[in-house]
Order: sequence, then structure tokens, then C-alpha cells
Amino acid sequence: MTPAAVRQSYRRALSAAGGTVTVRRYYGSGSPRPRHEKDCLGKEEFYQPSEIAGPILQGDWKIILLAEDLETGPVALPLLPTDKVVVLGKELTIAGIDDKKRRIAGVLGAYELQVRG
Repeated sequence: MTPAAVRQSYRRALSAAGGTVTVRRYYGSGSPRPRHEKDCLGKEEFYQPSEIAGPILQGDWKIILLAEDLETGPVALPLLPTDKVVVLGKELTIAGIDDKKRRIAGVLGAYELQVRG
């Protein structure tokens, strides 16, 4: 499978089973605190009981984000642990970023995030 085919496959799968996930990055100071946001195609799910070990806590969510949606826009890559993810109107903290698991031939198809909140 080529990198382009993998990206297309992720786009189809996330379009069918996912929805919009917003990545939010705060900057500066003040109230309200300024921020940049980027809407991405993504899917959220809870971790299975067998996956809850080590740094994964009960109540954490797994978020799959389409990588190419983050390659342009106001939130510059790389994703940072200080960034937030908004799902169903709820702002969640990023506890882990995996940008290795969903690669083919060095091209990232999707990010897998561990979030909590």
C-alpha cells in the first residue's frame, strides 16, 4: 500500500465513523486567553479495559486524527502536549501523542492521541 493510499483509506474510514475534532492551541496571556483552532477529521473512543495499563488511566480517550488535516492551518505542527482537543464541546488535555504507529514509508496517515479530562 502506498502512502497516498493509506491517507485516502484513513480519510474514508474517519469520514464514515468519525466526525469533527478541534485542536486548540493557546498562546500569549490575558483573559480571555488568545488561541488558534483547527478542525480536523477524527474519531474518539474509550480505551478497552485490556489497554488500561502504564500511563493510560481509566476514563482516558483515544483520538485518531487525520494527519493531513493538521498540515496546514493556524495550529502548526508538531502537536504539543500543551495543546488541547475539543470533542463534543468538551476540552480535553493531551496526555500522549503517537505519531509513529500509523505511518507507512515514513508518511504519517493519522495521529493517535491519548487525552483526558
